[in-house]
Amino acid sequence: MKTILQVDFPFSGPFDQEMAQAMAGLAHSINEEPGFIWKIWTENAAQEQAGGVYLFENEVSAQQYLKKHTARLEEAGVTGIRGRIFAVNEALSAVNKAPL
Repeated sequence: MKTILQVDFPFSGPFDQEMAQAMAGLAHSINEEPGFIWKIWTENAAQEQAGGVYLFENEVSAQQYLKKHTARLEEAGVTGIRGRIFAVNEALSAVNKAPL
């Protein structure tokens, strides 16, 4: 069953185009993760938050990536990381034009 991973954490920047440039390598590497389908990058400069919403083929892949990503963020000194995993209701999501 397709699975959503939602991650957010405190982040003081960079944001917008500077973030896109700084994180380009990471963005490309995420494409190689097992079970990965897509990611929407999220940012809120005013609240100093960043993260993403990911779609994986299954919960196991989402769990594995969350573990890897959390460790990577913690190595960089990030605390307050929140990761949530949700099963996707594909029938209802299709009604609302989800890119599944």
